[in-house]
Amino acid sequence: MATDKINLTAPGEPVGHVAEDAQTTTVNNNTTDNNHSEIDAEVSQMSVSFADEEAALAADEAGLEIGEETAEEEAAAPTSGDDLTGLSEADLVVLFANKIESEPVQTLRPVVEAIKIAFYKQHRAKVDAERKAFLEAGGDEETFSPTPCAEEARLKELFAMYRNERDKYIAELEANKENNLKLKLAIIEELKELINSDETLNTTFHRFRELQQRWKEIGLVPQQNVKDLWETYNLYVENFYNFIKINKELRDLDLKKNYEIKISLCEQAEELTLETQVVEAFRRLQKLHDEWRETGPVAIEFKETLWERFKEASSRINKRHQEHFENIKSEQTKNLAMKLELCEKVETLVARPIVSRKDWNKASEELLEIQKVWKTIGFAPKKDNNRIYERFRAACDKFFELKREYYAGQKSEMEHNLALKTELCAEAETLAMSEDWKRATDELIALQARWKQVGPVARRHSDVIWKRFRAACDKFFERKAAHFASVDNQYEENLKLKQALLEEMRSADVKAGGFEAIKEFQRRWSQIGFVPIKFKETLQKEYKAIVDGMFATLRSSERDRSINRFRERVSTMKGSGQLRSERERLFNKVRQMEQDIALLENNIGFFSKSKNAETLIADVREKIERTKRDMSEIVEKIRLIDEQEA
Repeated sequence: MATDKINLTAPGEPVGHVAEDAQTTTVNNNTTDNNHSEIDAEVSQMSVSFADEEAALAADEAGLEIGEETAEEEAAAPTSGDDLTGLSEADLVVLFANKIESEPVQTLRPVVEAIKIAFYKQHRAKVDAERKAFLEAGGDEETFSPTPCAEEARLKELFAMYRNERDKYIAELEANKENNLKLKLAIIEELKELINSDETLNTTFHRFRELQQRWKEIGLVPQQNVKDLWETYNLYVENFYNFIKINKELRDLDLKKNYEIKISLCEQAEELTLETQVVEAFRRLQKLHDEWRETGPVAIEFKETLWERFKEASSRINKRHQEHFENIKSEQTKNLAMKLELCEKVETLVARPIVSRKDWNKASEELLEIQKVWKTIGFAPKKDNNRIYERFRAACDKFFELKREYYAGQKSEMEHNLALKTELCAEAETLAMSEDWKRATDELIALQARWKQVGPVARRHSDVIWKRFRAACDKFFERKAAHFASVDNQYEENLKLKQALLEEMRSADVKAGGFEAIKEFQRRWSQIGFVPIKFKETLQKEYKAIVDGMFATLRSSERDRSINRFRERVSTMKGSGQLRSERERLFNKVRQMEQDIALLENNIGFFSKSKNAETLIADVREKIERTKRDMSEIVEKIRLIDEQEA
């Protein structure tokens, strides 16, 4: 029966897994760069083991195929089962040599098969490890050549010896069968002569017994001659009994003895119908048939009865044997159909376009499941078994070849990504010492965004390059945090200074200091730096209110002084025409201010429809209020003139 075999990885197929996730970074550097596997370790090692099958195939490819099992090898008592577990290549070679030297060649086939499989399991593992080391060192797979193995060379020598001895045994066996055929044909000729002999009864019967004994002692003949030879021999044996006038007592005694032998053979055949090992029962039945043919005739009244009894038991055994192999054939036919379906699935998988690591991982899992199913299916018919296995293995090898090509391209891309990330690290390290906090922060955020867009790198570089980039980012943000921590302390101090200045401004005599005093307060306020943002608006409103109050106080005081000066001036112009002229001038000025106010108020409606309206409207309202204050002062001066003229 042929052996199923499968190659789980293409020659030099890398082992492992790659999955670099997209890195994520933020401005506060709460980022992480996932660990990524090496491209060279991407292709996952399948867990389905086909070591025995592959070893058997490797042995056959190395020229250690034995060939078809002969009937003599099948019938020979096998050697005791040897435990090969733990034996090294050298141990297996020594065991093989001992077996050839000490045991019959026709019994060695099972142990030879076991030794060569055990040897090539170890040998293939050693060669695969050597190939992997060669490729990892940068070698080209096409130039790889395994180190010559002395044990393999010795194993092949021993196998050649075994096969030579086996061939000699089979050749001698065939020659003996041909010779045995000639000897038995000669005995038949002697039987013919014996029937026509004029010798005495005792002499004739004695020679007949000798011929029977010689017939039994002669070994096997070619299978194609067995039936005709036995029928011819049996015919002349019966003729001897029927036509030679022998002593009836001797004849009856011989017939009785043959009867007892054939009764025993019938009983043995009937016992075999209960044997659970169908193949063993069939093999033993063949030996019973050989004995039946070698046994002489029985009395004519028992001949048909005995034969029908023996034939009936034989038919039952033959039927069980035939059904057994028909069941095996049917099962193997089903197995072939299932294996054809698995081949088509793998071939479909190979033809499927796969463009990402995720898809390759998924496809690899599918192939693993298919291989597991294949391993559970038994043999296909002998003529198809090797062919269907070769098709399955070729499809699996093609899958791994395509996968290896894909990850070879990925490896080149990762090397390019490493160069890009190295450049980003250099830029980040330059920005790490910058004190232009706003610009550097914006540029680092942009670098982090670019980092996320760059693809994965090989695992052996991934952690190192990410730590370098993160260290540069961390350094900048730590410096920035330290800087603004000191700024926050200064802001608190500035808050206290401004609060103290406001208290001073509230209690200040603005009338005594005048506008210069207000300007001094404004100068001192502007020299004090920033305050915490949460106090900024409130503090600014309070400051503005105090300053506005100061200016209002000064304006009120200035107005009073202006009115007093005008009163003194009006008193000097009393009784002259100057008062009338001054009143006319002031009145015209009031009329002009009223027109200005009306125009400004009209402009407010226009500005409300434009952008930045609030700022413009506030300025206009301030101008209106200022004009009204000035107009009020002029109206007061007109009133003073009218009082002087009354």
